[in-house]
Amino acid sequence: MAQCRFSSSLLLLRLRSARRFSSLPNPTTTQNDAELVSNILLHHHNPFHAMESSLQLHGITLSPDLLHHTLLRLKHNSKIALALFHYAKSLPSPPPLTSHAFHLLIDIVAKVRQYDVAWQLILEMDRHNLTPTAATFLILIRRLIASGLTRQAVRAFDDIETFVLTRPTAQDFCYLLDTLCKYGYVKLAAEVFNKRKHDYVADVKMYTVLVYGWCKIGRFDMAERFLRDMIERGIEPNVVTYNVFLDGICRKASLHPQDRFERTIRNALKVFDEMSSRGIEPDVTSFSILLHVYSRAHKPELSLDKLKEMRERGICPTVATYTSVVKCLCSCGRLEEAEELLGEMVRGGVSPSAATYNCFFKEYRGRKDSESALKLYRKMKKGGLFAPSVHTYNILVGMFLQLNRVEIVREIWDDMKESGAGPDLDSYTMLIHGLCGKQKWREACQFFVEMIEKGLLPQKVTFETLYRGLIQSDMLRTWRRLKKKLDEESVTFGSEFPNYHLKPYRR
Repeated sequence: MAQCRFSSSLLLLRLRSARRFSSLPNPTTTQNDAELVSNILLHHHNPFHAMESSLQLHGITLSPDLLHHTLLRLKHNSKIALALFHYAKSLPSPPPLTSHAFHLLIDIVAKVRQYDVAWQLILEMDRHNLTPTAATFLILIRRLIASGLTRQAVRAFDDIETFVLTRPTAQDFCYLLDTLCKYGYVKLAAEVFNKRKHDYVADVKMYTVLVYGWCKIGRFDMAERFLRDMIERGIEPNVVTYNVFLDGICRKASLHPQDRFERTIRNALKVFDEMSSRGIEPDVTSFSILLHVYSRAHKPELSLDKLKEMRERGICPTVATYTSVVKCLCSCGRLEEAEELLGEMVRGGVSPSAATYNCFFKEYRGRKDSESALKLYRKMKKGGLFAPSVHTYNILVGMFLQLNRVEIVREIWDDMKESGAGPDLDSYTMLIHGLCGKQKWREACQFFVEMIEKGLLPQKVTFETLYRGLIQSDMLRTWRRLKKKLDEESVTFGSEFPNYHLKPYRR
């Protein structure tokens, strides 16, 4: 406890010193201050007293920029972000609240399905002389659709005119269609488009979005129908439209046995031919889609040949292009060639992404080669080669959990928290289930409580797994405390969350 207080005081002292010696604010200073403030909130708050952590900020001047950058760093901690926001409003001289701060917080709370809180924030904007814009509603709409609340999302779109006092633009309408399609609600998107296409001038972007949506759910007949319909209406498809259609044909096609692979390639080449007939040159994305097919079919030679053809045509491969080939080589066990290609990629000025390195980590996971995975991870960490994504961390955590390397799991978990990439709901779910599988109930309970305190609602299967394990291990009292904690915190999750009604479990 004394050490925590000392660390907190030290952070505050550094922050105040930084403010004392910086006469003019600059982006670097603001970001450094935001990092310090977010660290205080994340590591020294008392979850049982919502404002306790915020009170540590006494003596710190919260500017609009500092609030904005701090909220950015609290995007995975809705409860703390909301407490900070309320604290900022309660100050004797509160910082002017901006639309950006409201938008950030609306996105943070809507991400964890606290839609009632999100609506309250939209209504509150008016009290701070901030008029909600279409962008405000589009943030909420995206989160509603992501949760499957599509009809509520369409109603929120209709509410834009009431709140903003101007009709949504064609761009806003396209965003609604695009979000519906991305989350697989294509039939609703087509229905909305057909009902309202006379209110907005249909363009190539709207049709491309709908072609993408039909391809996403495997309805290539409908995708082709919309493609032909746009041509008949005099709307000329562009390279993006054809790439979307090409990706739909190739992305989820079954490639085994060999004749299915060949049929997919024939269909893809037909699209290339149609593009050429309309005077549209295939670009790097077009070739990357074909390379992805070769990668999925485990055709390393064809992948390397197509990569060579691209260069001969003067098309520079992107990180996605290289990643497809690296993935193919890794999945075929040709790690040395994949490493050579990685070096060639860097020499060519293309920086590998987290997805590129994930190809190596997945292959190491399949081989249960923990030493190579750990060596590569620490090499990247030391050299600052790239910023791991939450998916990278999840791969590594899952791998080392399976291999019972709990000390390495703890190291990677701490790195993930420090980087700000996570943990997210999937991270906690995987870790808790892994610990339950190894009957490490105390650690599992610890992360379960931490998850709840961050405003992340556990999946019901996670709660049931812990429940059964604790009952079987004669830890009924621990289970009751967990259930009580969830009941206490469920108020903050919002009314959209289901109640957890568990039947009594018999040993």
